[in-house]
Amino acid sequence: MAKEKPIIVIKKITVSGGGHHGGSWKVALADFMTAMMAFFLVMWLLGQSDETKKAIADYFSTPSVIEYNFANYGVELTLEKLFLDLVNEPLKAFQSFMQPMDTNQNLLDTGSQKVVVSSLADQLGDIAKNVQVSQDGFDFDIPDNMLFIRGTSIPTPEFVDIMDKVKGITTGLADAEIHITSAMFIQSVKSQSEFDARKIASQRLDLVKNKIISSLAKTTSTVVGDINVRDKKGDIEPSKLIGFIKLRIRQKPIKSDGTKARKLQDIFGDKKTDMNVYEDYLQQLTERKKKEKESEQF
Repeated sequence: MAKEKPIIVIKKITVSGGGHHGGSWKVALADFMTAMMAFFLVMWLLGQSDETKKAIADYFSTPSVIEYNFANYGVELTLEKLFLDLVNEPLKAFQSFMQPMDTNQNLLDTGSQKVVVSSLADQLGDIAKNVQVSQDGFDFDIPDNMLFIRGTSIPTPEFVDIMDKVKGITTGLADAEIHITSAMFIQSVKSQSEFDARKIASQRLDLVKNKIISSLAKTTSTVVGDINVRDKKGDIEPSKLIGFIKLRIRQKPIKSDGTKARKLQDIFGDKKTDMNVYEDYLQQLTERKKKEKESEQF
């Protein structure tokens, strides 16, 4: 008689979720962890110094590169700058979208001649004379009677205000050479002595130079200067002899990190940017501010 085969029973156990409660605890836990993170972040902020709190507030309140450029340069210049950034430094351009704009902007690093002209017009207005912008940098003069009492090194009441505007241009510079020239005529000095004129010109140079050096946000820029004293011969009224403080700002060929310096370009408009272009921007800026003031009155 044949033996019966054993019966093999295979049990399959299926584990089902917890009905409508399945996985909901994960959402609750995520909400709880987010709330705890926010709570500890607030507690951490409350324990920081005033300087740290201000730095964090500035980070979130500072406009982005797009907002800053549109507000300061206008649509055309913003598009030009963004195009140049994407062509020359694409990685840096994308990174700038994720970071707030540096309020101490390095004009020599914008890549656009028109941005430089616009910034000079916005900061200095008609204070700057003989403005010249090239691929390597820019120059401008400030009449000495705006900064100093005639024939002396005594600052005028407008000296501090004008130098603050100049610092708005120079503060953010990096890897730049800032050359200052203090020029005046011998006949503008009361004694009409070359020795006194050179002494006064040197004192003026030191005042302007120290102001700019103390305002630099980066230590990679160098500030140098010289004096230029001239003898204006002939029967000329001394009050008509006006000297100047000349600033010549150039980008160093090689930056401190070893990379090659970026040139200032101009892709939309004239290839040459000179004083006439600066005066055109200044006129446009004046008209724009006038319209804004009129609209506020209404």
